[in-house]
Amino acid sequence: MDEIRRQTTRYLESLDGGDSSAAEQLLPIVYDSLRQLARKYVGPDSGQTLQPTALVHEAYFKLVDDPDRKWEGRRHFFCVAARAMRQVMIDYARGQAREKRGGNWRKVTLSEVVSHAARADIDVLELEEALQQLEAMNERLGRVAELRLLGGLSVPEIASSLGHGLTAIEGDWALARALLGRALSQGD
Repeated sequence: MDEIRRQTTRYLESLDGGDSSAAEQLLPIVYDSLRQLARKYVGPDSGQTLQPTALVHEAYFKLVDDPDRKWEGRRHFFCVAARAMRQVMIDYARGQAREKRGGNWRKVTLSEVVSHAARADIDVLELEEALQQLEAMNERLGRVAELRLLGGLSVPEIASSLGHGLTAIEGDWALARALLGRALSQGD
């Protein structure tokens, strides 16, 4: 695992240095982790038409095709990957909604929020709206929720990534989860 982390960091540094071939070398190393992230967005029982593989590829190209992006390491890469996947899913959901006039919207299973909202599936656009409201209320709460729910990071990893104490992030996550649960249950 340590070797994979070192390789990831090395290829990200190469990308920062302008080596475009590093993107091809990086993908096989991070692919499985990105697919795990993608599965959080498109669960096997969600009836999604966008598959995790397609989500990984769309998001990956967004990540590595930006010449101005600077990577601060592996953790930063996966935080940005979570946000890229969120953007791809939202764009895709909006496109589907336009095509189907609001019908057949894709669902995302998010067990931790779902238990609060007492639902098995959450509409991607509804979740996006709830996350945007949370971010507007408190940017850090929104970021914590995004990294936990969509990025799959643990609370200690989020604390480290955001540079805040563990206790503060635990409190943020509890509050964010409650607020998201309330917002999503009101959408019923």
